[in-house]
Amino acid sequence: MEKARVLIVDDEQAARVGLSEIVTAWGYETQTAGDGHEALEIANEFNPTAVITDVLMPRLDGFGLLNKLNDLYPDTAVILLTGQGSIEDAVRAVKEEGAFYYFEKPINTRQLNVVLQRAIEQAATRTENIRLRRQLGEYGVFGKMIGNSHAMRQIYTVIEQVASSAVSVLITGESGTGKEVVAQSIHQLSPRASRPFVAINCSAIPESLMESELFGHERGAFTGAIARREGCFELANTGTLFLDEIAEMPVMLQAKLLRVLEDRKVRRLGSPKEVPVDVRVLAATNKDPLEAVRRAELREDLLYRLNVIHIKLPPLRERREDIPLLAEFMVKELSERHQRPARIIAPEVFELFARHSWPGNVRELRNVVEHAIVVCESQRIEKQHLPPQMFDGRTLKQEDSINLPIPIALDEAERQLILKTLIKTNNNKTRAADLLKISLKTLHNKLKTYKEENEE
Repeated sequence: MEKARVLIVDDEQAARVGLSEIVTAWGYETQTAGDGHEALEIANEFNPTAVITDVLMPRLDGFGLLNKLNDLYPDTAVILLTGQGSIEDAVRAVKEEGAFYYFEKPINTRQLNVVLQRAIEQAATRTENIRLRRQLGEYGVFGKMIGNSHAMRQIYTVIEQVASSAVSVLITGESGTGKEVVAQSIHQLSPRASRPFVAINCSAIPESLMESELFGHERGAFTGAIARREGCFELANTGTLFLDEIAEMPVMLQAKLLRVLEDRKVRRLGSPKEVPVDVRVLAATNKDPLEAVRRAELREDLLYRLNVIHIKLPPLRERREDIPLLAEFMVKELSERHQRPARIIAPEVFELFARHSWPGNVRELRNVVEHAIVVCESQRIEKQHLPPQMFDGRTLKQEDSINLPIPIALDEAERQLILKTLIKTNNNKTRAADLLKISLKTLHNKLKTYKEENEE
């Protein structure tokens, strides 16, 4: 990996050389300059990730250099070194003029190391954002996420907005829509990108083991605990913890999770001590979170703690314009992985994809493409290479349509549409309300009215 570049600017040779040696020992590539003008000349070739500059210098001082760098190199982090007489101006520069931080001389090198590392990570995040925006504009790809639809572009925007902060994010959507990919994207675009990303599926861990999995345990804490074990919070310390299917976590354990989120401390099972943790928590569920609260599957206070930002992923059937792009990228990736000849999807296959209802969403599409690639012996994927599920009648024409007589009253048309949708969702009212784009309360009121009409 390429080293981050740090330019050190000070008119006192001994000071800049000494600081350069320290920063180089931390693993950065460094260059030095004696004043602001020389620093700008060097920056043109050196392209520094961060600049550490003294404030009081001849010709062009630190504040003047900051203003020039803001214009010429807006992604470069500038750290100011100031004496007693210019602290007030340095504070203003941080608050109003974009300086990353300031230090009063003599410098606390341990603190400088931490701040410089943060500055480098923030600059890397900005660079990655620029790369992703360029990639999205050219190919419709945003990291591991693929799609050019309006719905997906809105999600990309939210991801960019929240990535740099540490707020909790709740990601909802049907199974297979890519909730973990969204969580990974937020992590990769955050200042924590170089730190751990730990994912845990709350529905896949037995209830008896969940507490130990989350918070860890000490040796002898329970039968079979033969050694101390760190939990997911400690493993994700300074990074990101992704709690998938959060509504499947036992309610009693949700209370303990809420306390950890508020106190930022965990206590291993069998330990009297609390361990401080710095973890950003992202959570996901395929359920309607408010409905899960109503059913006592999810604590309301935990929901409000996790749901600072809500990202709702659309099912694949609601962004069909993304299917060709998704399929083509999958073909390229999976053909290379399996060393198979398939490279092209026939037009009739795309037509079948466009009509399919995709109950398994992007995950199902990937499985379909992978099946076709494995059985296809040529470069072109045809209909005969697709799995049987693509021909079982789950298409828009056969199952996602409704025939209404003309003329028909508007109320009766609405009634038939609601009842048909409930049949399609196996009487899953939450899913039906989502498909109909109405609230669950509205759906319940409609059904109550129909029931009363039938009784009359």
